[in-house]
Amino acid sequence: MEVLNRHDTSLDEEGRFRLLVDAITDYAIYMLSPEGIVTSWNSGAQRFKGYKPPEILGEHFSRFYLEEDRAAGLPARALATAAEHGRFEGEGWRQRKDGSRFWAHVIIDPIRRPSGELIGYAKITRDLTERRAAEQAIRQSEEQFRRLVQGVSDYAIYMLDPTGNVSSWNFGAERIKGYRPQEIIGTHFSTFYTAEDREAGLPETALGIARAEGRFEREGWRVRKDGTRFWASIVIDAIRDEEGNVLGFAKITRDITEKMETQRALEQAREELFQSQKMEAIGQLTGGIAHDFNNLLMAVLGSLEILKKRMPQDLSLTSLVDNAMQGAQRGAALTQRMLAFSRRQELHVEPIDVSGLVRGMMDMLSRSLGPLTAIETSFPVRLPTILTDPNQLEMAILNLVVNARDAMPSGGRIVLRASEESLPSGKIPLPPGRYVRIAVIDEGEGMDAKTLEQAITPFFTTKGVGKGTGLGLSMVQGLASQSGGRLMMKSSLGEGTTVELWFPVASVEQTTEAAADRPRQEENATPRLRIVAVDDDGLVLMNTTLMLEDLGHTVFEAMAGPEALDILRKEQVDLVICDHAMPRMTGAQLAQAIRSEWPDMPIILATGYAEIPEGAGIVDLPRLGKPFSQAQLAEAISRIAS
Repeated sequence: MEVLNRHDTSLDEEGRFRLLVDAITDYAIYMLSPEGIVTSWNSGAQRFKGYKPPEILGEHFSRFYLEEDRAAGLPARALATAAEHGRFEGEGWRQRKDGSRFWAHVIIDPIRRPSGELIGYAKITRDLTERRAAEQAIRQSEEQFRRLVQGVSDYAIYMLDPTGNVSSWNFGAERIKGYRPQEIIGTHFSTFYTAEDREAGLPETALGIARAEGRFEREGWRVRKDGTRFWASIVIDAIRDEEGNVLGFAKITRDITEKMETQRALEQAREELFQSQKMEAIGQLTGGIAHDFNNLLMAVLGSLEILKKRMPQDLSLTSLVDNAMQGAQRGAALTQRMLAFSRRQELHVEPIDVSGLVRGMMDMLSRSLGPLTAIETSFPVRLPTILTDPNQLEMAILNLVVNARDAMPSGGRIVLRASEESLPSGKIPLPPGRYVRIAVIDEGEGMDAKTLEQAITPFFTTKGVGKGTGLGLSMVQGLASQSGGRLMMKSSLGEGTTVELWFPVASVEQTTEAAADRPRQEENATPRLRIVAVDDDGLVLMNTTLMLEDLGHTVFEAMAGPEALDILRKEQVDLVICDHAMPRMTGAQLAQAIRSEWPDMPIILATGYAEIPEGAGIVDLPRLGKPFSQAQLAEAISRIAS
């Protein structure tokens, strides 16, 4: 009786176990015979394989395999592996009753008697089709992202581990920084920093900020594998797990050197445009003032010149008139120098004795320097002749001396030196030959290499906003270049500056040609002429008339263009001298009107502007700059009347 109860209890446990297995629907759990015949079938097997127990019990389990797998002997190998090693586990495609496929995870365990005899197999199959699809989607997404990152060439995109070592490397990083993946992975990212930034601890600071704030973003110099530098935009983002622990850093670097240089060039262009507009405005203003100022000087100089001729020869009175004339002439020279700073003047080349020119400038240079600065000169007894514009050369030397004075705010010594140099081929960028070198040497603060390189650049100045135009050295360089020479500068911080002007020595033929080009004044060669003088300024007109009449000419006065045309229609006229800047009708317009009726009428255009007035039909007109002397007036008439 007791044995029977124990047997009933055992049957109950087996029943409950069968109920448990049969209730599982997510796993196919069934038994196989040693030959692979299905001997049991649970509801999970029926659910995703599609067979009811009567349809599958007694059938070989190989029918769940694909035809190509059966042909390859996979079912038999699975059973053999389970029997030999005690377990078979794998994944692969399986086939449902309706022919559809699913991705299965399969476990086959052998069932043995205590004696070791094989009596069958326990087989568990799970449908992982959805999970596999999800994993494939994730892998595909990761692969696409990897290809995307790897394919980016304009950005260096790579990962750092928590200590800052490089753990991945894309193509953009290789292109920008020059390292191949095998050369840099595992190396600390501080390799890309400059030595001074590493010493300052910037790499550690960057990771510290990214770790604390989640992100670090800066711009700065970085170093490529070949040692060259580039200006980089850097972003470092911290990568954290779900608990907030830092797993590493994502780092993006972009080479923006070209962008920075473009921006810098744009800013420089804007500054140069501003300076250019400022200088254009100053030039226009100065031109207008120069016209009026020259008209005033014209009246003063003309009157003084006639007065000197007609007054008694009293030395005390004559000296006073001479002083007044010299003052007016200095005012005219000052006007020309003012205009030279706002535009480029045409060179009037002449043979020049540099020693004589500088000696004649010494009073003006001394007055320009002030009491704190001393100037010394060092010139040989004889210097060869050079060919350039003497007025422009004076202005260039004055400019260089004033610059030297400004470099010594507390005062000091300036040396003005000239010498003859024989230049061999290749020494400096000038043709070999003989040159005159004019040097201005100061004891000032000097310039570093970068400032020295930019010193001759137009609009560059170290004198501060509003204290310099930045055109002085550019104009000096232009004068030297136009004359076949060159401007050169030597300077270093704390050791002063030497500025040198090199001019080629003039040959005998050049000197003869230049002398021949200079106008010759022929005494008493000009016949008596009937001249129309036109000027809207009564003072200038009166002085012009007085000088012309004193020269023996007959003068008809007109204060406007239409009046001059009326005179020409009524009188026999040999020459017209007209101002350019007049209301109603300018000198250019009057010249056009005269040429249309009297094509052969000689015309001299007098102007107080420094530049040649623009206008159709007047480009070939002789020009007489105001203020002019009686001798200059006579010379202009002689040239046009001969």
